[in-house]
Amino acid sequence: MRTVIRTLFICCFLLALVGVLAPAVVAQTTAPEEKHPYIDPARIFEFERQEITLQPFAASGLILDIGGGGEGIIGQLMGRQVVAIDLLRQELEDAPAGPLIKIVMDARELKFLDATFPDVTIFFTMMYINGADHPKVLAEAYRVLAPGGRLRLWDVVFGPRPATGQDIGLVPLLIHLPGRDVNTGYGNRWPAEPHDEAYYARIAEAAGFRVVARRTEHTWCFIEMVKP
Repeated sequence: MRTVIRTLFICCFLLALVGVLAPAVVAQTTAPEEKHPYIDPARIFEFERQEITLQPFAASGLILDIGGGGEGIIGQLMGRQVVAIDLLRQELEDAPAGPLIKIVMDARELKFLDATFPDVTIFFTMMYINGADHPKVLAEAYRVLAPGGRLRLWDVVFGPRPATGQDIGLVPLLIHLPGRDVNTGYGNRWPAEPHDEAYYARIAEAAGFRVVARRTEHTWCFIEMVKP
């Protein structure tokens, strides 16, 4: 039974992963009519399932949630305080109700004025953004944060690529929210360099943030930072 559940989970993940990887793959390797390139399951390294418990956090005003589509975890957690943005319209349409508003927007070029938000969140989204754009995303988050505002970032820890040569990492997650649980999983191509707590802290400080909390839990990390 566990094998069947695991197989179904991987199949669902592959379908979701195609949505993440397909734009680049389609542009480079397929004809226009080939919308869903095949992904060999042998390429996937599956991490142990992780559990994350989230509680509402103190926020004095609106929260900008970067990558707030899909499961919309921060929108579910903080409700009408959340302004959720995502590059993909479908991700926002599929997200559950909760946020005050959902907007299609590129995190590399936010359309908000400087110092608009007292809080910004990035929940398992940086892993889907090209590493070369990470400094730009954090610089934009810094720009739209008010002085004294906080950025909270959660993401997968990608260390060195497995010796097996697998180039896609999958992290099954059980997320505990007040009153309900969310079973999901996040995965993408393995980055060229390790993306871990120290990596995100380093680029956050380069953007001007002061890191006030950081921790790693198995295969995910959390960093909280403040704009001085």
